[in-house]
Amino acid sequence: MSAAVSFVIPILDEQDAVASLLRYLRAGFPAAELIVVDGGSADRSVSRAMGLCDQLLLAERGRALQMNLGGRVASADYVFFLHADSRPSLTAAQLAAYLARQPQWGFCRVRLSGTRPVFRLIESSMNLRSRLTSVATGDQMLFLRRELLASTGGFDAIALMEDVAYCKRLRRLAQPLVIEQPVITSSRRWEAHGVAATIARMWCLRLGFFLGVSPARLWRSYYGQ
Repeated sequence: MSAAVSFVIPILDEQDAVASLLRYLRAGFPAAELIVVDGGSADRSVSRAMGLCDQLLLAERGRALQMNLGGRVASADYVFFLHADSRPSLTAAQLAAYLARQPQWGFCRVRLSGTRPVFRLIESSMNLRSRLTSVATGDQMLFLRRELLASTGGFDAIALMEDVAYCKRLRRLAQPLVIEQPVITSSRRWEAHGVAATIARMWCLRLGFFLGVSPARLWRSYYGQ
């Protein structure tokens, strides 16, 4: 008997997050298939995930490559892509009710973990933008029917903005279902680099992608390499 849903979790040096996420998912979604895809972690991510997931895969580094590999081995009708530092807030029963509508694809609203008022403004902007454009980011637990994932070839094999590029392809095929219960995602990048600097960087990356700058060049800019 196949799992109700499959969660695919791409990781790279996420030893502080992956085990707690897997325990959280196992408790909240006991019928789900949990697939972790490691992209060459140098820390203890693999050993901490081992035994807590149904499949642990080793892939070439690159979030798109990792997610596509996980999607290919997933057995459930719906495949959810989740970051290691994020947590879905809806229950298994609520998720089943959404999937009973038989959507082709969709994503969740997002809520940042930080408590400062500015984070409420940022997440509201992100949620409004994604609803108006039908384009979500990886923080929003993008999900698809497994058949649609296979027929569309999965995420674009690019270094950055793979989620944006894929959503733009998917929205031409069907309107997404937006899950109202948010994914709680870490605000660590905002807190580490500063809110204003992070917003400016993200918008520069989006503008560069829109103008045709190569994803590889954007990746080097984003990660300072």
